[in-house]
Amino acid sequence: MKTTKIEWTDKTWNPVTGCSKISAGCANCYAEVMARRLQAMGQEKYKNGFGVTLHYNVLCEPLHWKKPHTIFVCSMSDLFHDSVPFSFVDEVMNVIESTPRHNYQILTKRAERMEQYFESRRVPTNAWLGVTVDVRNSKSRIDHLRNLDATIKFLSCEPLLEDLGEMNLHGIDWAIVGGESGLKARPMKEEWVLSIMRQVEEQNLLFFFKQWGTWGSDGIKRNKKLNGKRLNGQIYQSMPSIDVSLNLGINEIR
Repeated sequence: MKTTKIEWTDKTWNPVTGCSKISAGCANCYAEVMARRLQAMGQEKYKNGFGVTLHYNVLCEPLHWKKPHTIFVCSMSDLFHDSVPFSFVDEVMNVIESTPRHNYQILTKRAERMEQYFESRRVPTNAWLGVTVDVRNSKSRIDHLRNLDATIKFLSCEPLLEDLGEMNLHGIDWAIVGGESGLKARPMKEEWVLSIMRQVEEQNLLFFFKQWGTWGSDGIKRNKKLNGKRLNGQIYQSMPSIDVSLNLGINEIR
């Protein structure tokens, strides 16, 4: 487990590392850059660089974390990558179910495979399921998510690369929006963000604006910290409020 700077979570857990590019948002993947760097530093976990790798030795980590956490699962991969067998996903879900004191956020670009997995399996009560929607042609992922029986269903519109147009957000609870960071970052326009925020408000979702990224609201490229996270002069960072006690079994309550 690692403490993270990602503002909508507080810890990361990576039983899988490595991935492959499938959409426009993957072009400047932060996880790939980080994995290559860790490989060059000689870290055993990243000996395969950004090749998809299963880490059975870290599966049990959350069992030892006594304090409740909100945990982003596979920040360095995609749990529903084609190279991750469903039998391994089962192992991950078993750990999630065994630790109801935690809430787990699972984000994928492979929404069809996630839907296929849960066609024959129950979604753990403490698993939040999300899909990345970064460009218009990725909006179909929402349809694969909306009917899944998850406590929280969310969208990550990060990096937001174009105006997404109108979206059917029925069945979705939460939307995260953010711009791209890094030397090769692509700009995000304010009107794209405001369009999503309007639709979120109209359809009664929670809205979380993470950051502008490398390009500011004024269209100027600078350090992302200077660009900040204000939208219309305000900070919008609403998150689902979940009573962890609702996840707990009788043994944990005692």
